[in-house]
Amino acid sequence: MATTQLPLRFSTQTIAALTEVVTGGSFQDVAPSIGHYRSGPKLERFFAGLGMDLRIGSGSRVPAVQALLRQSHEQPDGRDTIIRVLEACADPREYFSDESKLDAVVEYMNKRLRFDGVELRMVGNVYKVVTLVTHAAVASALKKKADALELSSVNADFERAITEADRDPSDAITAACAIVESVCKCILDEMTIPYPRNKDIKGLVGEVAKHLNLSPGRNDLPAEWEQDIRTILSGLFNVIGGIGSLRTHAGDAHGKGMRSFPVDARIARLAIHAASTVSLFYIETWQRKSLGSVSDGTAGQ
Repeated sequence: MATTQLPLRFSTQTIAALTEVVTGGSFQDVAPSIGHYRSGPKLERFFAGLGMDLRIGSGSRVPAVQALLRQSHEQPDGRDTIIRVLEACADPREYFSDESKLDAVVEYMNKRLRFDGVELRMVGNVYKVVTLVTHAAVASALKKKADALELSSVNADFERAITEADRDPSDAITAACAIVESVCKCILDEMTIPYPRNKDIKGLVGEVAKHLNLSPGRNDLPAEWEQDIRTILSGLFNVIGGIGSLRTHAGDAHGKGMRSFPVDARIARLAIHAASTVSLFYIETWQRKSLGSVSDGTAGQ
């Protein structure tokens, strides 16, 4: 399942399931609660910590919570409010005494959330609501490759990029650039080659390309498709330059002036998938070279 952005509105099934998780269900319910059972005062404190005003009074806990979630959901910032509640319910710090209950909460919510195109996913040490767009082929392949090769810095930048694409596109663009930089540094480390003096994306990519024989000017390509490969390799360098420039102009690594323009999630995802394509190709080329495979014209020997 894939989507292009976090949902503007969550389904009624998601709101109902969230109510169940937050409250722990009705006091009369004989079935074990999915989340923590919270009394009226605990519920009021829980929501107060999220900047939400819950007042149960003489009413019932579950209807009061469901009403608050529904009302909050209808506000202009309702999506972000529900996301805060979802992530608070899946905060690992709330489940030190029973980690299996945390697993049950995440599984219970994700069964509903996936129909909304998102899921709760562990990012670092906490769960975040992330879009399922990251299941796209190239991004998914890069993540699996980085996992298999234990490239922790690449995975950290990748997770940051996909998590922030909808929440903070500028940060996601910065992270997309960092994906390529981390891949290049990891490859240079594995090849025991020092980093170049210029350690920005262009400098790192140029250094890696030199040692992997990925320069567009190489002269050992088969005549039948020499120009095709030159065009693709030149295109990769243009993509890399674009990612680096976009980071400078739209990322959050630098200060902003009075006339800065916001960037949207669509552009952030373009940067992420472009960075993933380049990074995956570089990793696979490095693997091929390190294994001493016979050249197919696209990797150096």
